[in-house]
Parts: sequence; structure tokens; C-alpha cells
Amino acid sequence: MDHLLIGYLSLIGIGIAIYAGIHVAIALAGISLFGVWAITGQLKLALNFVALSASDSIAEYTFGVVPLFVLMGLTVAESGLGRDTFAIIARALRRWRPGLGIATVLSNAVFAAITGISIASAAVFARVAVPEMVRAGTDRSLAVGLVAGSSVLGMLIPPSLLLILFAILTDSSVGDLFIGGVGPGLLLTLAYIIYLTLLGHFRPDKFTQIVPDKDAFAPDVETAEISGWQIVPVLFLAGVVLAGIYLGFFTPTEAGAVGAFMALAIGIAMQRIGFRSGWKIAQQTGHVTAAVCFLIVGASIYGRMLGFSGVPQSITQWAIDAGIGPLGFLFLYSLLLMAMGTVLDSSSIMLVTVPLAFPITQQLGIHPVHFGLVTVLAVEIGLLTPPLGLSVFVVQATLRDKGVNLGHVFRGAAPFAAIMALVLVMVILLPAITLALLKI
Repeated sequence: MDHLLIGYLSLIGIGIAIYAGIHVAIALAGISLFGVWAITGQLKLALNFVALSASDSIAEYTFGVVPLFVLMGLTVAESGLGRDTFAIIARALRRWRPGLGIATVLSNAVFAAITGISIASAAVFARVAVPEMVRAGTDRSLAVGLVAGSSVLGMLIPPSLLLILFAILTDSSVGDLFIGGVGPGLLLTLAYIIYLTLLGHFRPDKFTQIVPDKDAFAPDVETAEISGWQIVPVLFLAGVVLAGIYLGFFTPTEAGAVGAFMALAIGIAMQRIGFRSGWKIAQQTGHVTAAVCFLIVGASIYGRMLGFSGVPQSITQWAIDAGIGPLGFLFLYSLLLMAMGTVLDSSSIMLVTVPLAFPITQQLGIHPVHFGLVTVLAVEIGLLTPPLGLSVFVVQATLRDKGVNLGHVFRGAAPFAAIMALVLVMVILLPAITLALLKI
């Protein structure tokens, strides 16, 4: 059988396997094994191919950044620094009609600079920000949708687990991707703030609702007791990590180690992390790292099998011959990612599409950082869209006992998904949004 035909059949097989509910990493590795076996006709050679691909992918120095940034993010979430950030910013903006909503966006942006995990942001601010907003009169659907929508900043503003995953899949610079994520992250933050400001002006009723049962939305912690200085550790931690990478004091992997150490030191110094919470953080870090590791191994095997079959070269040649150009390709690619986002999680989408699309972007002259940020923005829209909006499910699960259902969150998140799509178009059309800081 022709190598190219085997490669295309493997793509169909992977799609069927994933939609049938098989774990993404198992689908990628298993079908890659059968693909190489079919190409070479030798099972032993195919098994050696899979084993070598797996060991090479996990032995990369870059992979060390994953557990370190996960450890830092989970430590920050467990120590309550996200709650402190929201309380202090909300106190300053409380007199502004959409002030609590804007405080949620800004708090998510700050929190994103030290977590890199959207789901962590969604869980933290669902518990902290939603009760405050609803009790102050914000429409419940808007409040929960805002938390889900602004949580995506966790995967856009560096450090970001998805950007790290993209760097590993494409052998790109983690530091450059982190720097490139600053522009789109700030642009999306600004877009959310402008939307809330306009909404407060034209629809003031959205912020002056009467809450029948305020006790149902009682905050877990009395935020008035939090003093202003408690935002300093958050800003200091984010500043050290990002400035260290940007100024070249240490590599992203070293930055992860420094950030994790500082987050643990801050949590212990503030007496918010003890033995029990420390053990919980260690377990969660191990679970997340193992899951990501398994996915990366599967994606590495799949990417090498595709290259062996010649599929990327074939599609690249088709794209060049069709004359769609870089912009046309990025728009088609983004539409595909958003469609896949309705049924797959962000990591799975990237693992399936990036190894196939990246060689095409190199031939079309698309900068890896620009392509990486377009990819992350497009797949993150899937966190807010039905039926599988992961951030929406996290917010709803966190607030289920307060009567919040999926319909409330999806309706509230819809405008923020639309704003993300608008920002995505701007990032595609204006590569400088992602590349400007790299040229300084």
C-alpha cells in the first residue's frame, strides 16, 4: 500500500478512535504503530520506532518546564492568592457600576501570569468572584459567564501550559512563545473591559439586579479582612518569573523552578500551606504532569509517523498549489480548531492538529510564535462553546449548590466567546500583536 495513502487513512482512524471515546494518547500511539507497521511491513521495526519516539520526546530538557509551572500554579491557587488579588482590586473598583466584573477580569489576568491553567482560574474565581458580583446586583448569568470567559486568560498570558505544549510539539522556543503571548493576552483583557464598560452604560440593569436570596451567594471568605499589601506577593512572583525570562536571567525551565520555589516559600511564610496542603499540591502536580507526559509521548509518535508517511509534505504542496496564502490558511485552520473545540478539549485538539499543520506554516512563511498564539486562541474558544465547554463545566460544577446550571453559564459566556473570536481575527490579520515584543 502507498505510504501516503496509509498516512491519510491513519488520520481518519485517529478521528474515529477519538470520537469513539478512546484516550487521545492511546489513539495517537496505537494508530501510529499500525501505520509504521503497514509502511515497513515489519512489526519489530514499528515497535522500535514507537519506543524510540517515546523516549526521545520525554527526555527533552524543555519538558522539565511542565511540572515546575504546574507546581507553581497549583501552589498559588491553594494558598489563596487569587482570592487576595480579587478582593483588593474589587475594593478599588466597587463604586464603578461594572467594577466587580472588571475586577474579575483584571484578577484573572494577574492570576494567569502565575498559574498558566485556565481550569484553575475558573475554579478559584467561581468561588470568590461570582458570590460577590451576584450579591452586589450583577446578573447571575453575566457573572458566571464572565468568570468562564476571563478564565481563558490563564492559557494565553504567560506562563501557559498550552504554549509549553505547543513549544514541545514544534521544537519552538518556550521563552519566545511566552513573550508573544503578552500582546494577545493584554488585548483580550482590554476587549473584555471595554465590553463590560459599554454594557454598564447601555444595560445598567445587568448590574442592578435584585437577588431574592443573598444568603445563597454568601462569599466563602470575608474579603473585607484582606489588606492591600497582600497583593504584593502575587505581583512580585509574576514580575520575577516574567522579567527573568524576558531579560534573559534564566531559561523558562529555570523560571519554572524559581517560581515554584517562591510560590511555596510565600505560601509557607503566610501560613497558608502546611503538610496536608503541601501533600495535596504534590499529588495534583504529579497527576497533571503524568497526564501531559502521556499526551506528549502519543503526539511525538504520531508526528514522526506522519512525517514518515509524507502526509505533511503532501498537504503543504496542496496549500501552496491552491494559492490560499498564509492568511487563508490561518483562517481555515482556526475554523477547524473552533469546530473541533465543540467536542474535544484544548490539549487533544493541539496534539492532533499541530504536528500536521506546523510544517505547512513553515513553508508558507508563518512565524512559529504567531502560529502558536493563533492556535491557542482558537482552541481556547472551545472552552466556552457547547457541548464541551470545559471552563463552563468547571464553573457550573463549582456553583451547582447555588442553583447555577449549564444554561446560565453558556448564555453568559457567549458574548465573551464572540469577543475572543474578534481578537483571534485581529491577531491573524496583525502578526505584530504577537511579534512586536520579540523585536525589542
